[in-house]
Amino acid sequence: MNLFILSLSLVLFVVTTTHATEPADEKRLDEVAERGIHVMPFNLEKTTHVFSKTANGGIQQVIAKDKSDTAQVQLIRDHLSEISEEFEQGDFSKPAHVHGEDMPGLAELKTANPGQIKIEYTALPNGAQIIYSTKLPQFIKAIHQWFDAQLSDHARHAVPGHPHRHMHHE
Repeated sequence: MNLFILSLSLVLFVVTTTHATEPADEKRLDEVAERGIHVMPFNLEKTTHVFSKTANGGIQQVIAKDKSDTAQVQLIRDHLSEISEEFEQGDFSKPAHVHGEDMPGLAELKTANPGQIKIEYTALPNGAQIIYSTKLPQFIKAIHQWFDAQLSDHARHAVPGHPHRHMHHE
């Protein structure tokens, strides 16, 4: 019986982490891109957001389409470094400004106490990433909802990453 439950849990995890997210309608995509200009310093047309769900959170990457565009790479690094520090303090005001206060997962993320969600910034050769990890199921779910909402709202400039089944830096 326990093997059956474990197998079912694994199937449900794979299904829920790999489902396609529908893009928002054109009007919403335009509104989000316009608000994003005031929050994200890099050029959305020259970058790609990648959102990869993990078993204990997720990995958010922003990469320059042209890795030799050092100006975009630096803008990405500066922005992700800044927001990772804000997120560690529970400040999710920038995503709320871009996506709205009712963005899925955001209200739950704001309730996390310091240390309940580990937020790790890393520079990449062509941009930067933030790794979100937690042991608390409600925050794993919130991160996954938040990623789905970002994929929908940034559909022109975002792609889902592949699901990562291993744990990250707990």
